[in-house]
Amino acid sequence: IYGAIVAYAQHDAKKLVAYSSISHLGFVMLGIFSLNEIGLQGAIIQGVNHGLSTGALFFAVGFLYDQRHTRELSDYGGVWKAIPLFSVLTLIVTLSSMGLPGLNGFVGEFSILLGTMGAGALAPGWIFTAFAVTGVILAATYLLKFYQAIFMGPLEKEENKSLREMNGGELAIMLSFLVFIVWIGIAPAAYFGLTQSTVAALANDLSQFVNAVAPVLMH
Repeated sequence: IYGAIVAYAQHDAKKLVAYSSISHLGFVMLGIFSLNEIGLQGAIIQGVNHGLSTGALFFAVGFLYDQRHTRELSDYGGVWKAIPLFSVLTLIVTLSSMGLPGLNGFVGEFSILLGTMGAGALAPGWIFTAFAVTGVILAATYLLKFYQAIFMGPLEKEENKSLREMNGGELAIMLSFLVFIVWIGIAPAAYFGLTQSTVAALANDLSQFVNAVAPVLMH
């Protein structure tokens, strides 16, 4: 929640994306400490998702900075009119970072929420789930602010009117992110299958450890 609040307060696009990392990685930690299989699975895939979505957002900010040499949100506006293809692809990345169903972010966040609700180690689990849901809502606010400030509204600044679309290499980089963003979102079973046996064994070991240590700590 703290990371989301600080991200919303930023006026620098790069700093906004950077602070969003704190918010996203908080989800990963929550999944780890759920100490159950679905929560751990969610933490692993959310770590991958973070690298994809946040990496793509940093690439988008860098693409704009390379042309405009500014990261201030107020220096943009209406960019979609100048570079519509880049704007559409960045919208998909932004929605994935928000956790839109059908994209990668939803799979990780939903798995972590399910794991947290059933976490005996995080009793009562619904409290942590409520905080996590609040983080999801706040993430939507700062990411929508990011996209609206840069891409929406009137195209008034002359410097923005001369922005160019991505070249072949830049488009290939963005599409390489998007392939996995969409693939994980629509077919997560393939990724869960890669770690299922290992995570199941780890969750069982953690459960035994907690059951053995808890009585000692209670005395």
